[in-house]
Amino acid sequence: MSDLPARRLLLVHAHPDDESINNGATMARYAAEGALVTLVTCTLGEEGEVIPPELAHLAPDREDRLGPYRVGELAAAMAELGVTDHRFLGGPGRFRDSGMMGVEQNERANAFWNTDVDTAAPYLVEVIRETRPQVLVTYDPDGGYGHPDHIQAHRVAMRAAELAADPAYRADLGPAHTIAKIYWNRVPRPVAEAGFARLRAEGSAFPAAAAIDDVPGVVDEDRITTEIDA
Repeated sequence: MSDLPARRLLLVHAHPDDESINNGATMARYAAEGALVTLVTCTLGEEGEVIPPELAHLAPDREDRLGPYRVGELAAAMAELGVTDHRFLGGPGRFRDSGMMGVEQNERANAFWNTDVDTAAPYLVEVIRETRPQVLVTYDPDGGYGHPDHIQAHRVAMRAAELAADPAYRADLGPAHTIAKIYWNRVPRPVAEAGFARLRAEGSAFPAAAAIDDVPGVVDEDRITTEIDA
């Protein structure tokens, strides 16, 4: 543990690409500054939407090989962001992407959403006690926009942080560690409003088809405690 860098950041995300969408700039900044940036991804994203026609064969209703492909995409993203410590929760493929809320995939035996929180949390406790982060970043209780795996990632992250700090819990997973700061990803309302204004100025049809309150994760500015300038 004495060999760990002075600053250590842990991020917990549900699927490959969630980390880049939500925290890519944060990860790149702190990695460049020499902090230990650890990413834990909870599933392989097997149920994700496949957009390019040339990759349609990977979809879960065809060859069901999207997960391994996304592992490669994630590795490439980490190389671009300068992040060298990436893990899958419990190992690659232990928990499967649950799909969107209300679909039958939610009920699979190995679906992340269908996993007891206290079954998944010990895998993250082990990472916390090994890397000893001062800061944890994950989703809010609604998972940003209600995706079951995002909600579950929040629950598992918060539970693992609690358990990791308890000296009486699973000494075999390493000495207890308390995370000093836990942040949830949010979008300040003025930032969303400014984005809509730019789209209108550019002649985009999007602002006419949606409202600020349709954008996931928007909260009033007084609820924002920390900003990372990208």
